[in-house]
Amino acid sequence: MQLHIHHETRYEYAEPVSYSIQALKLTPRADPGQRVLSWRVVSPGERLEQVDPYGNLTQVMTIETPHREMRIVVEGVVDVDEDATLMPPESGGLSPLAYLAPTALTRPDAAVRELAERCLGRHPANRDTLMNLVAGIRRAVSYESGVTNVTHTAAEALDLGVGVCQDHAHVLVACCRAAGVPARYVSGYFHAGETGEMASHAWADVWLGESQVWLSLDVTHAEQAGARHCRLAVGRDYIDAAPVRGVRRGGGHESMAVTVRVTGGQGQQQ
Repeated sequence: MQLHIHHETRYEYAEPVSYSIQALKLTPRADPGQRVLSWRVVSPGERLEQVDPYGNLTQVMTIETPHREMRIVVEGVVDVDEDATLMPPESGGLSPLAYLAPTALTRPDAAVRELAERCLGRHPANRDTLMNLVAGIRRAVSYESGVTNVTHTAAEALDLGVGVCQDHAHVLVACCRAAGVPARYVSGYFHAGETGEMASHAWADVWLGESQVWLSLDVTHAEQAGARHCRLAVGRDYIDAAPVRGVRRGGGHESMAVTVRVTGGQGQQQ
């Protein structure tokens, strides 16, 4: 499926910002089953392109002149295979074992460990047990926006019983790591059909050791990620894979508005 994506992020500040530096992880990954047919990033300031330790194409944007607004627009077309659910490890990339260590956002507590053991058991992770975990997370954490934010941990979302896609992804990652299964956070876009998708999306990859592949799972939509998912970045948690993340000097109160439009259609694969 060809996904046509337009994503605009606008920041406005109450006072002038004298300096800003932002890491933009807004370019789709060159993962198996996903091809970028066209893509452009429009932003103010200067941009330096590099690849981070997780294989994400990162543009470091700096603005050294006073400003009270920052507008970042990305758009393009990405071709995703229908069977883009399983992926081999990246050639020359990090070992899957790097995704076993807990982070501040994914550190398990007793409730996370109990959910992992109840859904995964003590057997090697496979598609069936992992989809059982997906169902368990959906029962434990209902989708509800406006309650959590990017600072909430997996344990906190599980305790609250509500969250959004990034919370679902964090709980899945935390449960897998608690069970000794490497897992990583994925940021990207999702084609929701006629309903549209008004924000960036998040899901997770889980390492199937016996098969030596990553299985991509979307808890929010209760499915294995595939042709409707465009992958931007991966990491240990949201902080590693955030589409826009940085620091600024000055500015006072900040307001942010995000608009995402994803449409899909069939096209010839290239």
